Amino acid sequence: MSLRLYPRSPARRRRVLATDGAAALCLVVFAVLGLATHHAVAKLANLGVGVVQGGTSVQHGFDSAAGAVSGVPVIGSQLAAGLTEAGAETGGRAVAAGRQGESDARRLATLLGWLIFLLPSSVLLQRFLPQRVREARRRGDAAAVLAVDAGDGRLRVVAERAAFSLPFAVLLRHTRDPLGDLEAGRYEALVAAALEDADL
Repeated sequence: MSLRLYPRSPARRRRVLATDGAAALCLVVFAVLGLATHHAVAKLANLGVGVVQGGTSVQHGFDSAAGAVSGVPVIGSQLAAGLTEAGAETGGRAVAAGRQGESDARRLATLLGWLIFLLPSSVLLQRFLPQRVREARRRGDAAAVLAVDAGDGRLRVVAERAAFSLPFAVLLRHTRDPLGDLEAGRYEALVAAALEDADL
């Protein structure tokens, strides 16, 4: 089995190239949309960063207060331990929650970015690729079957196939008298019609 990706006819080649280009452009657009979604959602991680900074400030404030009262006679060490514990409870929890929120926002951004790219891309490729492969395979098979040259005895057979099976509009684009050409042994126009019909 051979594949021929593009027709030989310039007009048909341009059409297929335009279709391929449109599909590639769609994939690029989907990728850009996925990246834009990722960047937009990733900005939510800044909220987590703010919470971490706020929690860290609270924790440092309690630690500073603990350092200031630790020298108080009799109760200083107990006050310092209580303030340090309070800082760890309030600020530490805020820091942990902020880091978790930041991590969750980044994961969500990655997931949504990939979904925005992959879902439409897979639908596009599922519709586009099988048809594209079928056309390339059909052209490759036709090229193998219709491979003839001027001295080949199969020229007549290909001309007969064209004369008896192709639509009249296709035949008349190549010759004014397809049956007269076949009868007179002028096969070139009929072979050209067969090649055009096969996208070759």
